[in-house]
Amino acid sequence: MLTMAVPCTGAVRGRRSELPELLDHNPHLWWLGHGAQIVVVGGGLTQAASLLPPAAAGEPQHQSAAGLGGEDGNYPAVLDRPSGMPHPSPAPSPTPPGWPPPGWSPCGQYTTPEDPDGCRGIQVPGHTACLAHLADIDRDLYLAGLTPGTDIDHRGTPFTQRLLDALLYALRDPATEQPLFGAARFELATFPPHAWFRSSTFQGDAEFGSATFHGVAGFGSATFHRVARFGSATFEGDAEFGSATFHGDAEFGSAIFHRVARLGSATFRRVARFGSATFEGDAEFGSATFHGDAEFGSVTFHRHAWFKSATFKLHAGFESATFQGVTWWRLATFQGDAGFVSAAFQAGAGFGSATFHGVARFGSATFHGDARFGSAIFHRVARFGSATFHGVARFGSATFHDDAGFASAIFHGDAGFGSATFHRDAGFASASFERDAGFEQAAFERSVSLGPLVCAGRVMLSGAVFSGPVTLSFAARRVECRRTRWSSTAELRLRYATVYFAHAVFEYPLTIAAEADPFVLPDGQPVIEQAFADAPNATVRIASLRGVDAAHLLLADLDLSGCLFTGTVHLDQLRLEGTCSFDKVPPRTHWRRWRPVRFTQRSTLAEEHHWRANQPTAIPGWNLAVFSAGHVGPAQLAPVYRALRKAFEDSKNEPGAADFYYGEMEMRRHDRTGTTRAERGLLYGYWLLSGYGLRASRALGWLAAAMLVTIMLLMGFGIPQDTPKQEATGYVPPDGGKITFEIDKADPRNPTGNRFTGERFEKALNVTLNSVVFRSSGQDLTTVGTYIEMASRVTEPVLLGLAVLAVRNRVKR
Repeated sequence: MLTMAVPCTGAVRGRRSELPELLDHNPHLWWLGHGAQIVVVGGGLTQAASLLPPAAAGEPQHQSAAGLGGEDGNYPAVLDRPSGMPHPSPAPSPTPPGWPPPGWSPCGQYTTPEDPDGCRGIQVPGHTACLAHLADIDRDLYLAGLTPGTDIDHRGTPFTQRLLDALLYALRDPATEQPLFGAARFELATFPPHAWFRSSTFQGDAEFGSATFHGVAGFGSATFHRVARFGSATFEGDAEFGSATFHGDAEFGSAIFHRVARLGSATFRRVARFGSATFEGDAEFGSATFHGDAEFGSVTFHRHAWFKSATFKLHAGFESATFQGVTWWRLATFQGDAGFVSAAFQAGAGFGSATFHGVARFGSATFHGDARFGSAIFHRVARFGSATFHGVARFGSATFHDDAGFASAIFHGDAGFGSATFHRDAGFASASFERDAGFEQAAFERSVSLGPLVCAGRVMLSGAVFSGPVTLSFAARRVECRRTRWSSTAELRLRYATVYFAHAVFEYPLTIAAEADPFVLPDGQPVIEQAFADAPNATVRIASLRGVDAAHLLLADLDLSGCLFTGTVHLDQLRLEGTCSFDKVPPRTHWRRWRPVRFTQRSTLAEEHHWRANQPTAIPGWNLAVFSAGHVGPAQLAPVYRALRKAFEDSKNEPGAADFYYGEMEMRRHDRTGTTRAERGLLYGYWLLSGYGLRASRALGWLAAAMLVTIMLLMGFGIPQDTPKQEATGYVPPDGGKITFEIDKADPRNPTGNRFTGERFEKALNVTLNSVVFRSSGQDLTTVGTYIEMASRVTEPVLLGLAVLAVRNRVKR
């Protein structure tokens, strides 16, 4: 910028179009081109003006900056004000301790009782006032002496709009037509509503610490070659740093952004420090690139924080940060460690499709809104230990290449890990889910130990794939494992849960067992089960095993009363250990129309309950509300009972097998499709006489009835009136010789008179008792009595045998 001083008697005023005429009338005045200054001297140096080009595209036009340029404001003036305009008076503020700092000679003008120190702007070199309070001539000469790239120091200076515009124009580089700073010091300075540093270049340190921007702070596309310090600065308007480039450290610690802070597409080549900064408006960091550490510890975001597609090359530290608005991190890339320890997300946090190449630390973080990590990729350890999720936690389709740690995490809302992939351990020890925990379609590539955890809702593992050995320890209300695939050994240790295991596939031994006592953590402390404080017991129930190949399945201490077994493959190889209970038949005696009905207690299947409850003559007590029982009848239930009977027999549990044999025979008796009428009749008789050889009391009852009938018949018709006596008849030959005797016995006579006497009862009882043991009593009987005895010797030993068989089946081991 070239400055000329010539003698002249008047002030230069007029539009740029009037300059040729002005120059023609004053031969001592030269126009030296765009950016040149004309200094007019008359009697003394009285006025200076800049012939400025029009404002660059995108920069604000300031009517107040017309100055000496005329009414249309085509070019601003370098003057802060016309001659005679009062100097700016800064608002009084508390004097900081240790004021003034070493090397800082404050202006000190405009002191008041409230502000005895006056203006804190640093004195312009060679003067006793700051740039804002210099005499007009001194300030104009100072600005005229600036060249692009000059180091400037205007700490504490209260800039007005025209003064700032003049300073920026004085430093404008002719090659780029943008301001070019060397080292720039603006600590504690105050800036007008439009501080437009857009596309400026700072070749030295840029110091804006504790500066105040009363309006828009425009640093868009600015370039900072060295350190840029905005620590404790206050931005009362929008802060525009979009596409800015920071080659040195960028320090915004404790800065306050009252409105929108736009740093989208900004590039931070070294450390970016925003620690303890406050963003009262939206904070936009979309597509920003942090090549060095990004330090956002203890930052407070009062509104939305936008980090979509941002890239963090090294450590990203958001420890103890507070996000009061919604935060977006979608497609963000963390190539170093990401630290969100103790961070608080008051609204939703969206990390969908984010990529974490380093350790992701979210320990003790609090998510008050929904936490979305869908499709996120964690290449190293993901630590969410002791984190609290008050809203929905969505990790669907996320990929964990290293350990995923959720120990002691608390999920107040639903937790969704559907279709997530865990390449290493997934640690949920002591985690608590107050609602559902969804792992549908999740893939666990290596050995995994889930839990012990507490889930007040459902743990959903349907469709999940476990490629390695797995141990699941859940205290949950419901565990769903439909179509879950287990490619190695697995053990499910459960409490309180109802398990749905339909169509699960496993190729190796799998154990489902109930835990009687609370789970214990590695440190010896029991897992807190506050969610189940109202539960009467910790019983674990199996709801369905349909479609399962039970060849490798072991069930221990489970309630199988509501379990659906139809459709289970290799059910005969199922192993039942401990106390596995089944449903029972309705208790007590019920009336079916006019006759009583009573079922002997036995173990039954849930499907039989459902089938019997749907019969027209069903009695109360059969459970109709069996979930998904479907159209199952005796033909389908008989093989199930048979297979379970064999499973009990193989485990040497004959009494347990007896109940399932009874159930099998019952289903065969009621089956009208696979059992012939003759067979059903035979089974009916078998059931009627002895309960299929399993009800000793029934057989003994029939035996007693048969004996009583036999006794009564013998007394009435079988015992003769009198015991026949033997008679010997002989003939003596007339001529002597041997005497021949014929001994004969009279036929028993049918009884007459009183037949029911004690003597006759004793004889009938003797005959009957001998018939029971298949022996002959030797008692003389009438013809009818002989047939009665024959019938007795056939039926009563059979009934006795059935009773003995029933007792044996109940006590055999």
